[in-house]
Amino acid sequence: MSPDQRPDHAGRPGEPDHTVHTDPAALTELTEAARREQPEHAPSGAVLGYQPGRTVRFRVELRRQLSRRRTVWILALAVLLPFVLVGAFELGDEGEGGPSGGIVDLATTSAPNFVIFTLFVSISFLLPMIVALFFGDTIASEASWSSLKYLLAIPVPRHRLVRQKALVASALSVLTLLVLPGTALGAGLAFYGAGQAVRPTGDAIAFDTSLVSLLLAICYIIVQLSWVAGLALLLSVLTDAPLGAVGGTVLAAILSQILDQITALGDLRAFLPTHHATAWLDLIATDIAWTDVASGTLISLCYATVLGLIAARVFSTKDITS
Repeated sequence: MSPDQRPDHAGRPGEPDHTVHTDPAALTELTEAARREQPEHAPSGAVLGYQPGRTVRFRVELRRQLSRRRTVWILALAVLLPFVLVGAFELGDEGEGGPSGGIVDLATTSAPNFVIFTLFVSISFLLPMIVALFFGDTIASEASWSSLKYLLAIPVPRHRLVRQKALVASALSVLTLLVLPGTALGAGLAFYGAGQAVRPTGDAIAFDTSLVSLLLAICYIIVQLSWVAGLALLLSVLTDAPLGAVGGTVLAAILSQILDQITALGDLRAFLPTHHATAWLDLIATDIAWTDVASGTLISLCYATVLGLIAARVFSTKDITS
């Protein structure tokens, strides 16, 4: 429309001008600003600068888990338990029942024997429960806090999330399994002195050699409990309740121990994950018997590998709603 054809009221004095005036330079600036607001993408479709390897970093997650009250209480329990056992021996009547040469009776004869006793009373329930707590809390806790879907929306690759969570849980489990015997050794040296490690069979090992044997025993216990880690990780992926994952794993360990006591099962008991749980005692000897140790290591690693792969597979296809 030419200026001469505009309506008469458009130019009347005292009336507002409702016509739109556009500045080409301003439009160019707005377009450029909008373009800068849009993230640039790589050929793969990912935003430029996004690095999956920098998500859920090990140090950050480890620091986060160490600051949790649950972790503090577990480590405190590992430190206090040996002193509780020392107190129980000090308060007990040494003359009652008389010595029988068992692990309990030999516990107060030397520091290595006290470490052996501490591990012996912890291996059936406490240590599996600790590993189950760390691994059962990996994915299920994020789901219970409704933060799992936000982690995946960052996006954090699912396989990386499971791997990093499992690595941190492994580090915390190993730390606890080292703190417990380490504290027991310190308490044993303070109260019972450095002496030989004496087996109930009468086999005695020098103090220096016993420390190496105890280190091997701890390494075996860590490997043997790997099946607990695999099962707890799987249950943590399947459920949104951390207590359910932990409780289910502990119940499975108890059930395996009960079945292991049924002699009618015969050779089938050898395939139970807890059948070789006490094989670490064979490492504390002058002549080490490796048969049960090797069998326990193989079975535990097989269970851990299969359960871990199933957990990763289930999580990679799971519909995340929390």
